[in-house]
Amino acid sequence: MNNKMKAALDYYVNGLAIAVGAYVVNNDGEITLEGLVLSALIAVAGPAIVAINPKNPAFGLIAKTVDSELKKLAKKAETKKKAPVKKKSSGGGKPSQMA
Repeated sequence: MNNKMKAALDYYVNGLAIAVGAYVVNNDGEITLEGLVLSALIAVAGPAIVAINPKNPAFGLIAKTVDSELKKLAKKAETKKKAPVKKKSSGGGKPSQMA
């Protein structure tokens, strides 16, 4: 399983946990199979909408392009050398004479 699939699966599992948790808390312990199934469907709907959105940089159709561009930028940033940092002067010179 590649990283993209793991991230998508993690996204679905998080949504499922939140939806089922909200269902359990809001029904005062009266849990039914129908309620759990509806919670699961609602949990899957959100990530599914995100996944089919072609403009989503995480899972959409442009994700591969965005990923490759980010890698290029990171590589470019690594190759740049940092400019040396100049030390600030502490006032330097001769101390003034007090009369």
